Parts: sequence; C-alpha cells; structure tokens
Amino acid sequence: MRTVVLAQLRTHAARLIASTLAVVIAVGFVVATLVLNATSRTTVLDTVGARFVDAAAVASTTYDQPFTDDDVAALAGLGSVGAVAPSYETGVQASVPGRPGSQYLMVESVAGAPQLRWQELSAGRLPHGPGEVAVSDRTRAEVGDVLSISSYDDEGEETTTEATVTGIVDLRGDPEAGLYGRGFVTEDQARAWGAVDPLQVRIAAGPGFSAEQVLGDVGATVSGDAVVRTGEEQAEKAAADLMGNATALAAILLVFGTVAVVVAGLVIANTFAVLLAQRTRELALLRCVGATARQVRRSVLGEALVTGLVSSAVGIAAGIGLAALISALVGDNSAIPLSGVAVPLYSVLVGMLVGTVVTVLAALAPARAATRVAPLAALRPVDAPPLRSRPGLLRLVAGLLLVVPGVALLAAGVLMPDVLVALPGGVLSFLGVVLLAQRAVPPVVAGAGRVAGRFGGVPARLAAGNATRNPRRTAATATALLIGVTLTSAFVVGAASTKATAQEALEAEFPTDVLVRNYDARLPTAVSGALREVDGVQRSATVLGGDVTGPDGEPVFVHGVDVAEATAVLRSTDQIDLPGTGVAVLPEWIADSWSVQDGGSVTLAADDGATVTLQAQVTGLEQPLTVEADALRALVPDAGTAELWLLLDDAAPDAQVGVVDEITDVVAEGDPEAQVTGVVTMRDQLNEVLDILLLVVTGLLAVAVVIALIGVGNTLALSVVERRQENGLLRALGLTRGQLRGLLAWEAVLVAGVAAVLGVLIGGAYGLTGVASLLGNEAEIVLDVPWLQVGAIVVVATVAGLLASVLPARRAARTSPVAAIAA
Repeated sequence: MRTVVLAQLRTHAARLIASTLAVVIAVGFVVATLVLNATSRTTVLDTVGARFVDAAAVASTTYDQPFTDDDVAALAGLGSVGAVAPSYETGVQASVPGRPGSQYLMVESVAGAPQLRWQELSAGRLPHGPGEVAVSDRTRAEVGDVLSISSYDDEGEETTTEATVTGIVDLRGDPEAGLYGRGFVTEDQARAWGAVDPLQVRIAAGPGFSAEQVLGDVGATVSGDAVVRTGEEQAEKAAADLMGNATALAAILLVFGTVAVVVAGLVIANTFAVLLAQRTRELALLRCVGATARQVRRSVLGEALVTGLVSSAVGIAAGIGLAALISALVGDNSAIPLSGVAVPLYSVLVGMLVGTVVTVLAALAPARAATRVAPLAALRPVDAPPLRSRPGLLRLVAGLLLVVPGVALLAAGVLMPDVLVALPGGVLSFLGVVLLAQRAVPPVVAGAGRVAGRFGGVPARLAAGNATRNPRRTAATATALLIGVTLTSAFVVGAASTKATAQEALEAEFPTDVLVRNYDARLPTAVSGALREVDGVQRSATVLGGDVTGPDGEPVFVHGVDVAEATAVLRSTDQIDLPGTGVAVLPEWIADSWSVQDGGSVTLAADDGATVTLQAQVTGLEQPLTVEADALRALVPDAGTAELWLLLDDAAPDAQVGVVDEITDVVAEGDPEAQVTGVVTMRDQLNEVLDILLLVVTGLLAVAVVIALIGVGNTLALSVVERRQENGLLRALGLTRGQLRGLLAWEAVLVAGVAAVLGVLIGGAYGLTGVASLLGNEAEIVLDVPWLQVGAIVVVATVAGLLASVLPARRAARTSPVAAIAA
C-alpha cells in the first residue's frame, strides 16, 4: 500500500494543492500568531520592564519604611549576591543651553555594577562621577551641554550646581518617556541632589548561584513590608502597573491562540473531508480489485499524514516569515516597538500538531465512509442520507449538547466576569453552531432564494432549488465561509469595543492633556495667559491652592476649582470627583483623621478666624482635599494658582508633542520651578500601542478569509462533480452555458450571502461577550459596533463566494451535454 499511497500523491498532486494550501495557511496563521504573541511579550518586558529583566531579584518597600544604608549593605553582604543597585530618585529643575527658563527633570541613579545597568544609549556614555548626567531625548539637550541644576535639601534650601551631559538615553518604547525629561546620574550624585532612601533594590546573582537561591536569601534578609520578586515578575508588574492587569494581556493571547487553533482545525477538517469525498468511487474501485478495507483506510491516512507533515512544515516556515515581516514593518515606528522575532519551541510544535494531527483526523471519517459501504454500492450514485436519518439526528443532538452549555458558560463568563470561563464556552458553542449549520442554513437559503428568484430569472430559481436539495452540501459550503466571517466579525467588533474601552480607561486615568503644577500655588498669572495663546491649546482651567485649618487644628492644603470650567477641560471625570455647591471632597485618609463621615459636615477655618462649613463627600480616589473656587476664596482671598489643566486640540501625536514642548518653554520662562507633565503624549503612545496590536490581529484575520475561500471553492467544485449529469441534462433541455454559469453564481451568492450574514451576527455576539468577559474587571465596558466595517465584511464575503464559483462554473459550462450525461 506504500506504493499505492505514493502513486495517489503523484496522481492527485494537483487536487491536493487546495488541501495543502489550506493547511499551509492555517498553520502559518497559528504559528504567526504564537510567534507575534511571544515577540510582543518579550518586547514589552524589554522596554517597560527593562531595568528588571536582568536582575535575579528585586526588593521593593513602601514610603513608610524605605531601605536604609544598613539594609543595602546587608543585601550586598549576602554570599549569593553578586551586586546590588539601590534606586535613588529625586526631582530637580534643569536649565538647558539655548532653552528659555528651566524644566523639571526626574533624576534616577545608574547602577554601579555593569550587569545591572539597563539604559540603552543613542549617543555618548553613562555618567562615571559627580557633575555628569545622561538625559533622555525629552530634555532636548545634546552631549556636551552643561546644565544648571537647581535642587533642594531636607530643609528646603536651594542649591545650584552644574552637570555636563555625557550621553542621551534611548527611552523609545517607554510610554512614560514623553511625560517629562529624565536624568541619570551616579548614586552619590543623586543623593547630593536630594534623593532620599531608596524604595527599591535590584540584585544580581553571584557567580555559581541561581536566581532561586538569591530570591530565598534576599527574602529572608529583608523585613517589614518589603516584597521580593524575581526580575521577570517585577518587569511584568511594571508593565501591568502601566498598561493594566498583566493577566489581561495573558488572557488576550490565550483567547486569540485558542480561537486560531480551533478555527484552523475546523477549516482543515472541512477542506480535506470534501477532497476525500470526491474520491469515494475511486477508493471503492481499489476494493473491487482486491484491496481490503483496512488497506484502503491505511492508504488514505498515510496520504493525509504525508500531506499534513509537508504542509505543516511549509506553514511553520510561512508563519515565522510572516511574523518577521510584521516585526520588520512595525520595527521602531511604534511606542512599544517589536524587536526581532521570538520563536518559542511550542509555536513550532503546535503548528506541526495542528497541521498533521487535524489533517489525519479529518481523513478518518471519509476513509471510514468509503470502506463501510460495499464496493459495488459505492461505485453507483447514491443520494445523500436525509437529515432525519440516524447520523442527522446524532449531529443535531451533539450540536445542541455543545451549544446549550457553551452559551451558558459564555453568559457566566460575562457576569462573573472571567475570560477563562467564557473561552471554553465560546469554543463549545461555536463547534455546536458548526454542527447545527446543516439544519439552520438551508431554510435561510431557501427564504433568500425565493426573494432572489423574483428578479433573477430561471437561473436564480434553479439555484435556490439546488441549494436546498442537498442540505449537507449547502451546509458544508456555507460552513467554510461561516467560520472565516464569524472569526473576522468577532475580532472586528471585539477590537472596536476593546479600543473604545481602553480609550475611555486612558482618559479616565489621565483626564488632563497637560498638567502645569506649582507646589507653592504661586504660578504667575502671566503664565496662564501666555499658555492660552499657545497654538494647539484649546481650553484651560485654573486650580487654586491655599492653606486652611482643618477640624483638628492642623493646616491642610486645599484645591479650589471652578466646576464648569474644569468639566470643559477634563476628558473624563470617572477618576476625579469634583465638588458640588457647598461640598468638600475629602480623600479617605483625611476623613479618617478628622473622623468625618460621608455626608457629614466639615468646618474649614482661615488664619483670620473666618470659617466655612461644607458637606463632606468622602472619595476613595487619590486626590487632594478639593472645594469650589468661591469657597476657597472666602477663606483665602489671595489664593494663588496651584495647577493649570490644559486641553489640547485633537491632532496627530507628533503635533501634540510639539505643543507640549512649547508649553514647557513658556512655563520654564515664566516660572522655572513649575512642573509640566505632558500626559497627552503618554495617552497617545498607549493608544498607538493598542492600534498596532489591533492592526496585527486584523492582518492575521485576513488570512482566515483566504482559508474560507479555499473551503468554498472546494465544496463548489465537489458540487459540480456530483451534479455533472444533472448539469448536462439541464444543458440538453436548453439551458445555455451563460445560464449554467449564472445558476452556479446565484447558488454561490445565496449560500455565501447567508453565511456572511449569519457569521456577522454570531461573530458580533462573540466579540461583544469576549470583551465583556475579558475587560469587565478592568474598566467600564464600552460596546462599539463598527457598522461600516461589518457591512463591508458581508459584501466582501458574498463577492468572495461569487469569485470562488468562477472556476467550477467554467468547468461545468465547458463540458458538453452529451459527455456530462454519459459520465
């Protein structure tokens, strides 16, 4: 039978091209997804958590119990520790040559040990001693510039020193890089500029010691509220703190990978089953000439095994190549660039298993069908078994048994919400939908056919009859396209809802575009006026600040806002509570210290004895004590400007970065001690990251449509083969070649159109439930259905089905009626 298998492969090589192509594309789809998942994960950890990934352990503590010099020395003295790098941070004002005024500079220390230095330089070198600093691009300084640094000691005394720029640190990939300038100095220099005891220490393993040993030794040494994590765990936490829950990212990858594998398996199975069904008579003939049923089954499975192995290997290479191409195209042009290609071993194994195992499994049913029927019976035409047959009833029962619990799990996943509950529900329900398609699709196609028959003439009426005469064939054709459209629609709707939800969450997290802050509430009025004149600033809101006396007799700093003015500037008020008339918004820690309950009264007093009694509104959000501006002026008539909230015109991220730079220059010239935080740049960069990830997903989903077209073409080709005599009889009765082509075209349009509409409805439901279960715990879900894209999917899928019918229709039309009837 080995000879027979090889002969079959040579003889039917052209026929196997479609099956091979489906396997290659499906495996490439899965492998490219897994490789890009691994690459994006590696890149995110290497950018957002770059400082941690090379550390064996990271010890973190709280502001209440910072690490002391003794703590750092104790960690450095451990036998398993090779080096330690305490993180010293402070803020200074820096004057850059050629720039007006000064700007805020966030300074952090550079590790003394080379193995713990994470900074990548685009120019120059890292500082080696006092009076040297490396800066980020945001400072707009160059190597060799001498910066004038203003720092403050514990008593608030200002000290001015000079520091030479030795290098430019490349922070590309860190969304926080655009918030303000960053400086990197030695540990001694950071402490000289006012850095206090560190809250974090990075630790490298000593020679011959494992990370597990270091982790255990450090954990036994630190005390209090300190937490010890591995470097990778700390990197993942850094990414999570910046971009949301780390499990959400892992869940997204899990959902996408699982769906890709399931859909690829369904498409491969459907395609290969159709191709083997075309050879039922051929396999029966082998049995007539002496082959046993077991030998025929083994030949079919051997053929499937070879096809699966070869196609899977090609698909793996294609998937890796596609991932490399996407990574190269994205490159450094994104907020978090894709760096290189990470090819984990499991992606290759999964690709080989998906292609080979599923192809072999897909061949089992046709092989059994070809050998279960007597050889002579298999050689003559046999009508398809009715839907009410035992196999049809089993298919119906199996479909219901999958759909009902699947939908229940989906609903539970949305209500909980938990994507790990919804994911198996989606897989089960979709498998059930595929099984039930045989009963659900033909009636819908019949209804659409009655409508089409009114204006499509004889070909349309015949097409409607043909589409419903063999429900199994119609369902097989529709299922091939239904899979692709459902997947595409699910991710289009899911991506739109995910983006809308993420954007709203970002706006809630960063409600202002630009924040100008002066901690002494002495921001000059001229600065406010000058900022309103900056091209690109749409509106501004002034936040007053002043000291009053609380109920405990202690001074407290209060913000005063004009609610109407602030609301017009803020993009979201979900994460900030604005006071109403006669209301004071108290953070929980102040309410607890004053023993004030939500809804109770709180009295604030001024130095001259004036008092104001307000209703307390206790908030769990992190914000200062806030009252209306008029209430603050009643206590502090000369209250100064503590903050300015600026709303920028909606524009491209690059344009907004330029506006932030201009705002920084204006503020630096008018008030050198003020801090400018360009939150809009961070929000735009995170949006850019989301856009790129969605673009990658969309590109991969386009492959699903190609796979679906292969399935449609195969089933239509099988339809032509099965109806060869029928088509010949229609030609003999007067149907022209053009009408025959029109008949098959109408049939394809009816089936593809119905499959497209059903796929969009089912896929849209999956997309919405997927987002709700995935992000329900992260943010308030914003459901967004891009109707234009959904409509385009229906049109494209219908046209694609029509195009898939062209070759089978030409083949049928070219066959003469006599030859077709005699077949």
